[in-house]
Amino acid sequence: MGKALEDVKVADFTWVVAGPLCVRYLADFGAQVIHVETGTRIDPIRYTPPYKDDIPGTNRSGYFHNYNSNKYGITLNLRHPKALELVKKLVLWADIVAENFNPGVMKRLGLGYEEIKEIKPDIIMISLGSKGQTGPQARLPAFGAHLAALSGFTHITGWPDRDPPVTFGAYTDSIAGRFGAATLLAALDYRRRTGKGQYIDLSQSEAGIQFLIPPLLDYDVNGRILERDGNRNPSAAPHGAYRCKGEDRWCAIAVFRDEEWQAMRQVMGNPPWAEDDKFATFLGRKSNEEELDNLIEQWTINYSAEEVMNRLQQAGVSAGVVETAEDLHSDPQLKSRHHFWTLKHQEIGESTYDSLGSQLSKTPAELYKAAHTLGEDNHYVYTQILGLSDEGFVELLQQGGFD
Repeated sequence: MGKALEDVKVADFTWVVAGPLCVRYLADFGAQVIHVETGTRIDPIRYTPPYKDDIPGTNRSGYFHNYNSNKYGITLNLRHPKALELVKKLVLWADIVAENFNPGVMKRLGLGYEEIKEIKPDIIMISLGSKGQTGPQARLPAFGAHLAALSGFTHITGWPDRDPPVTFGAYTDSIAGRFGAATLLAALDYRRRTGKGQYIDLSQSEAGIQFLIPPLLDYDVNGRILERDGNRNPSAAPHGAYRCKGEDRWCAIAVFRDEEWQAMRQVMGNPPWAEDDKFATFLGRKSNEEELDNLIEQWTINYSAEEVMNRLQQAGVSAGVVETAEDLHSDPQLKSRHHFWTLKHQEIGESTYDSLGSQLSKTPAELYKAAHTLGEDNHYVYTQILGLSDEGFVELLQQGGFD
């Protein structure tokens, strides 16, 4: 069975999260990807835990591995006199060039869109900049929590009586990577129809803002600023995470309609307090939310999170265990969909990778190659794909061309 993107070739100059994730989407569906790194400025995510067996190392980060599976990995010292010649070979081979450095970096290296378009006129290039390639803040450095704050997420996350928390991980990177994959598919379709490539200027911040449209519209039409409100939702009550039986076990529950509340009452055994008129309607429950949350937790604390979830779900009430990493690994739903894959890595051996959640019936995604060690595929890529002779490869190696 053929792969959906088996004829697509990507020169991947990305690092950290947004870029590698974007390209991995293509790789999982069959695109051939050459990931270009340098040993003189190693991708910081290679030094980001978790590490296999808690032993740090350039090739041991699970974080790096998860975003760079299904790719060939090479190193190239872009300051070497012959580097540009090799990059030209790579561009001629590729359909797509992807990068997410600060604006101007690729151009200074002679690899801006105008330059690579001269090498290959129908090339598609994507830049996943933190704030895009233009504007007064475009060149400001940004990473993870910084972008989440600039994009509005930090202000609305957490409790009203506490400082705004820093979001976990590179949140906007994760959003932007997925938007980037979609725009690349659109550009590939355009090239298929017209024979022309194009440049994609994707702002990670603006991609993230797409998830904040309701509060933006509320401010636009009502002048109202959404504030931190813990686990509460303006359209639901009860709505929150409730302590269950066991150490640090919780179940999230959301009730939007009065019919759901009636169903939840029955699951709880119709306790006398639930018959109080002040809880009969949404507005009543919303006005007495703190008391309601405390009373519900007096019920949930007697049962495991899984039992609370199952009983409520069977009654048509939205509920879900607050799962830990251990829970996710053993989750029967994820197992049934083959979400996790086991691949053998050159240095750390067998390790778990997750899929990207999209299943195509005719051309399914597949994880077949563990993430590369630094420069793992140098000889194969330079000699078998880019046409460098063995002698030329050894010469460049000795000259530091692959540092």
